[in-house]
This record gives sequence, C-alpha cells and structure tokens, in this order.
Amino acid sequence: MSDRANAAVFAEGSISLRLYPHNELAAIDIVDQLCTQAAVAADNGFDGVMTSEHHGGFAGYLPNPLQTSGFQLAAMSQGWAAACPVLLPLRPVAMLAEEVAWLNARFPGRVGIGVGSGSLPLDFDAMEIDQSTAVDVFKRDLPRLVNMLAGRELGVIDEDRALRELTQRPIPVISTAMSPAAVRRAAAAGAGIIYDGGSNPDRLRMLSDSYVEAGGSAPRILIRRVWLGAPPREAFEAQFEVYQSYSSTEALSHWRDNGWICGDDAASLAAELADAVRTTNTTCLNLRIHAPGIAADAAREQIAALGTEVLPRLRALLVNG
Repeated sequence: MSDRANAAVFAEGSISLRLYPHNELAAIDIVDQLCTQAAVAADNGFDGVMTSEHHGGFAGYLPNPLQTSGFQLAAMSQGWAAACPVLLPLRPVAMLAEEVAWLNARFPGRVGIGVGSGSLPLDFDAMEIDQSTAVDVFKRDLPRLVNMLAGRELGVIDEDRALRELTQRPIPVISTAMSPAAVRRAAAAGAGIIYDGGSNPDRLRMLSDSYVEAGGSAPRILIRRVWLGAPPREAFEAQFEVYQSYSSTEALSHWRDNGWICGDDAASLAAELADAVRTTNTTCLNLRIHAPGIAADAAREQIAALGTEVLPRLRALLVNG
C-alpha cells in the first residue's frame, strides 16, 4: 500500500471523489458500481470517496450513505470513505454518532462524516418530519455530534465502547456551509466546512476567511466538477437543472455557469484546480464527475484517467503552492 493508506480523513491537501448511484441500473448493480468505482478511485490515487443523501430515488442520490460507506470501505484497498452530507435533522444525533463510531471500529481511521440541514421537501415528507424545524435541530445537534465523535459529552450512552475510544482519535465532522453565519456556526462547533460545487471563487474565499477569523481550524473542502477530455455537455446541463430545482435563489446567485471545469490537457486541468484551491483558501479538494446520462463504464474510465493523469500533477502543484 502507498502512504495514502494511513492518511487522515479530510487531511490537508487530500483529493477525494464524490460518487453517485447510476439509477438507470437495477438496485443490485447500483450498489456494485458504487463499490467498484470506489475501488477504482482508491487504486488510482484518490485519498477517499464521499456519498450523499436524498430520498425517494431523487436525482441519483442515496437514502443510506453511511451504510454505503461501509460497503465501499470493504471494497477499497486503501483510503477513506465519508457519508457527506447526511441530513442531520432526519435522525437522532446519538444514533448517528453510534453508527459512525462502530463503522470506524471496523475500519479504524478510515471513516468521516459530513452533515447538512437539508432543503428538499421530499426528504422531510418521506420521514414525516416537519421541515420548518430542520435548521433549529441542525444548530442544536451539530456541536453535539462533534463532541460525541470525540468521545465527549456522551450522556446516557457513555458506556458505548466505540464512542468512548474516540477520545484518542476523534472522527472528523464536516458541515455544509454557504453563508457567513453557517461557517461561523461550524467554527464554533469544531466542525470543518464543505461548499457547494458551483459558487464563484471570490464568494468562497470570503467564506473561508470568515471561518478562519471565527477560530475555525478544521478542514475546508472545495468541490469542483471536472472532466478530462471531450465533455458530455448535455449531461452537465441536466445536472445543473437538478441543482436549480432545490437550491435557493441566494445560493444560485453565486454560481458560475454550470459549475464544470473541463479540458483535454491534464496539466492545464490540474493547474486550474490548484489555482481554485489557493484562491478559495481551502485545504482539500473533492472532485465530482457524475451527471445524469453518464454511463457507469464512462464514469469508471474518467475516474481512472483523472487519477493517473491529473492527480499527480495536481498534488505537485498543491505541494509547491
């Protein structure tokens, strides 16, 4: 195994990949592809993989990203997996903390978690939860989750062995954050932050600086949608329409076109990504290549191409920067 096998989750300079289900496939094949693509990513230079949550088969998301992380870790030769983001208001915080801690007991040091408050009505309707309470619940439970995954403030579950052992090596928690208030909240809780994939760099730099000024010292994750080679533009536009369907007007006002970075030249693509990390004052990078209409075999080929052609150049630029 390479040195990446022992790299911390969300480590500074890390490059991870967000994976999405191919909903054109049967369920058994969807799971197989999520595991296969995670293994391809790990074997081709990515430090880790992420999956995220929506319900009812919405737009190629998953109802069970933490469970999927377990499936993927079993298939990966090295690297980490994170459910990021999980919709925190949909589940009791203690239950989520226990599940994350015990997954980490099976794959020590290879598990991360990210959380968000949620914005899609379908998710709350499916769970019969009043969406109007989501933000308040999120504000309350974010610091609780951070503490519990560091083995602190366990309350009535303080005999849980997996949680108690986290005092020595806490599991990192990431919060979605796209406003100054959200980054300050994450900083106060001791959580890292992850941005959306399309906001312009100046906006993200302002948020990163606000986070640091508020005392935040955890990871700051930049998302970028990338494609090496001739881009499948129709798929990109379809994906942008998905985000438009549930993103706020405020969030969309900060987007730059459809959010994708594409190119035939690996060196140029690496340079643009490295510049984005420096410009936004972020600490690590999460790449995405999936969009509606991109087939599983094309996704696997793109993951391998990015890993072998772009990532080595990108890592060199990040180190030199």
